[in-house]
Amino acid sequence: MSNDTQSAAALAAAFAGKSVFLTGHTGFKGSWLSIWLHQMGAKVSGYALAPESNPSNFQVSGVQKLLARHYEADLRDMPALRQAIVESQPDVIFHLGAQALVRPSYQTPRETFETNVMGTCNVLECVRERARPCTVIIVTSDKCYENREQLWGYRECDAMGGHDPYSASKGTAELVVASYRRSFFPAAKSAEHQIKVASARAGNVIGGGDWARDRIVPDIVQSITAGKPIAVRSPRSVRPWQHVLEPLSGYLTLAARLLNDDNPALCDGWNFGPNVEGNACVKDLVETFLETWGSGTWEDKSDPNQLHEAHLLRLSIEKAVMQLGWRPVWAFRETIRQTAAWYRKFYEGSRGAMHEACLADIARFTEQTNAIHAARPSPARPGGSKAA
Repeated sequence: MSNDTQSAAALAAAFAGKSVFLTGHTGFKGSWLSIWLHQMGAKVSGYALAPESNPSNFQVSGVQKLLARHYEADLRDMPALRQAIVESQPDVIFHLGAQALVRPSYQTPRETFETNVMGTCNVLECVRERARPCTVIIVTSDKCYENREQLWGYRECDAMGGHDPYSASKGTAELVVASYRRSFFPAAKSAEHQIKVASARAGNVIGGGDWARDRIVPDIVQSITAGKPIAVRSPRSVRPWQHVLEPLSGYLTLAARLLNDDNPALCDGWNFGPNVEGNACVKDLVETFLETWGSGTWEDKSDPNQLHEAHLLRLSIEKAVMQLGWRPVWAFRETIRQTAAWYRKFYEGSRGAMHEACLADIARFTEQTNAIHAARPSPARPGGSKAA
């Protein structure tokens, strides 16, 4: 495989015919990843709870009919998870399943830790018990870092941490990944045991098909369509905004490299975030979305007594750019434009065509990805390894 592992042709070649086990496939990111993997010719088995929202992208885009297997079960149910992985015989595992929201983690801290920490441990334990070649991508969060409200982006070597239960659970999940990798799947011996484990940390993801509670874009869309002002609780908080396809392309790029390269440097943590201009405050996101949509208003509902959430969070993506050849594709305004267009299609009566809308977005994204890579040379592989 060439260095240009993010191109559409290279990714399709990497995943065509592969058995992929995906946790969290009923969620926002997981449903998009299921569609993309199926489009590339992978055989996808999904393991998750039922969708938490109604509607959901999993439902409106008909994801279940794309799957080789659909398991509706809990990550904490070790026997069910073990059986599903044994039956699926995966070449690749993408672990996205999680309790994925900060504010609910204050209401259900134990469930958050059990799902995010022990759920991750259960996936890795199944891989250890199975003892067969497998590429494993554990998805955590940009909030896994000890947030010091610093101006510069967090790097993969920075300390894990977390103030709220959600963030702390993701930092802890990263420690679990590192422990399993060092204890059972040492990267230096990956050419022998062929179990390659990496973790991925993405920014704040937006895009069509997200209706989760306590997320800003679903709040915007539901308020606009209901004719109500948008209640914004943290307008000045800065986040690394990116379209859902951006981190998914990162996960796919990383997995493709691991499938075809025994370089131990790949078995590590990786950030997938936007370019610098994608680090914007919530107020800018809301106002740009309303400008793109053409209507709507918002209200500042800041409360000094509200539950703690980080005010400033940025990611450094230099490692993924330099060592994987991965690059962000859609800028901040284009990300919002694509997101608004998907929701407008849904709410204006095209609810039966959302699978095709997702495929169209993927086609546009991959076309622009190819154009970017054609215009720029790919960087060298980490450690100077040669292409497989």
